[in-house]
Amino acid sequence: MRLCAAVLAVTILILTCFGCAPAQAGAWQREKGAGFAMVSAQVSWPQDLLLATAFGPTEDYQTFYLEYGLTPRLTLGLDLGRSVSGGDKTIVFFQTPLRNRDTGPKVAAQLGLGRIDSDTVVRPGLSVGWGLERGWVSVDALAEMHTGTGRNDLKLDVTWGRNLKDDRKLILQMQSGLRQGDPAFARLVPSYVVPLGQRLKAEVGGTYGLTGDRSMGLKFGLWTEF
Repeated sequence: MRLCAAVLAVTILILTCFGCAPAQAGAWQREKGAGFAMVSAQVSWPQDLLLATAFGPTEDYQTFYLEYGLTPRLTLGLDLGRSVSGGDKTIVFFQTPLRNRDTGPKVAAQLGLGRIDSDTVVRPGLSVGWGLERGWVSVDALAEMHTGTGRNDLKLDVTWGRNLKDDRKLILQMQSGLRQGDPAFARLVPSYVVPLGQRLKAEVGGTYGLTGDRSMGLKFGLWTEF
């Protein structure tokens, strides 16, 4: 829990330094009939390469994420990939705004249901986002509540984004989590986003574990809005 407090403190510092402005990412609701989809792949190696048993990555996985605006106040989503515990996940979720004013933070609540490995999972979440003059900051918290085993895993991501010229973006994310029975972990995930067309963007980045995670890796992704 000290890790989560530290991440929130960093968020407050960022907001103090940059101020607020119209929203561009994070907890903002999808408009009715509008959608967003992303596919990504990540490969990683031990930070101490002497521990690697072969030249290839020691871990690789893929993710798929989809959002679609059903109504002005209800977004449907699909989240496929890897969970906080490291197991394969398939989660369907709904998201609705709790605070959606033009000034101040945007706040949205989420409720998901699905499976992680062979266990049924309920996943409540809360997202808060602030618009900055040329970017955004968002905080996304999730709890993966396993109905079969009774375990609860927590995830907290803090993202700072900067809009650049020619529709390019610079993103720095702090990913943190707590797997029940394991130490908390935190990793940095910086990335750079470039447009490939009118609606398609490519993301290239890296990952580096700070605590509870001794890996480093590369991240590749494609975004589209429709």
